[in-house]
Amino acid sequence: MKLKIPILIILIIPVLFSCQIEKKLSEYPANIGDIEFDPATDNKDFNFCFGKYIFQYFNYTNEPENYNGEKIEIDKIFFTQYQNQDIPNETGLVRIRFVVNCKGETDRFRMMGMDENYRSKKFNSKITSQLIAITKGLNGWKPKKIKEHDVDYYQYLIFRIENGNLIEIMP
Repeated sequence: MKLKIPILIILIIPVLFSCQIEKKLSEYPANIGDIEFDPATDNKDFNFCFGKYIFQYFNYTNEPENYNGEKIEIDKIFFTQYQNQDIPNETGLVRIRFVVNCKGETDRFRMMGMDENYRSKKFNSKITSQLIAITKGLNGWKPKKIKEHDVDYYQYLIFRIENGNLIEIMP
């Protein structure tokens, strides 16, 4: 009889802890990296084709062929429209991430800057306002299908900036 009680306790403890873990996990978003709607910046009329599920970059190849004219066209647009600023110490990377729906429309633009050591950096608005405006103006994003279904997907562009000058666009 004495042996049965410790065994029973050992069997019950994992059940109690698993309930607490399940509760904690439900507090997080469905996918890490999802861009939630922000009424201050996002278009309330932007339509998704696959409900709230948006394919992450790792669900497909994030290749420049997602854009009409591919990376050559993206480079041409940015290097024609961006006005270099020649601002000392404004060096690093700026990433703009956004959603493309199944019609090729874009919204939910989010920007992040980092210095040469990959630490968070806020760039001068003379740089970031141009980058976001040009990115929002890109209207050649191609709709994407995965397994014959129209899908919404995340897209991003990364800009290498040196002293306020646009040097490179990735990917």
